[in-house]
Amino acid sequence: MRETLIVRAEDIRAARLCFQGARPWFRRHGLDWQAFLAEGLPSEVLAATGDAMALRVIAEAEKRAARMTGED
Repeated sequence: MRETLIVRAEDIRAARLCFQGARPWFRRHGLDWQAFLAEGLPSEVLAATGDAMALRVIAEAEKRAARMTGED
């Protein structure tokens, strides 16, 4: 069974997106920005928005997770 991928603030930066735009994006999608900063969010939550930028951030989180596990 695969572990849930947690998307973090560092993944937003890695996707070359800005926090200034991310805060209102979270608000528009009913997501808690402060909770995200503190704990991250499961990738499924962001993917459910269907937003292309969210998918970009998830891709960065996947790259980070692969680096941490030694996968390419």
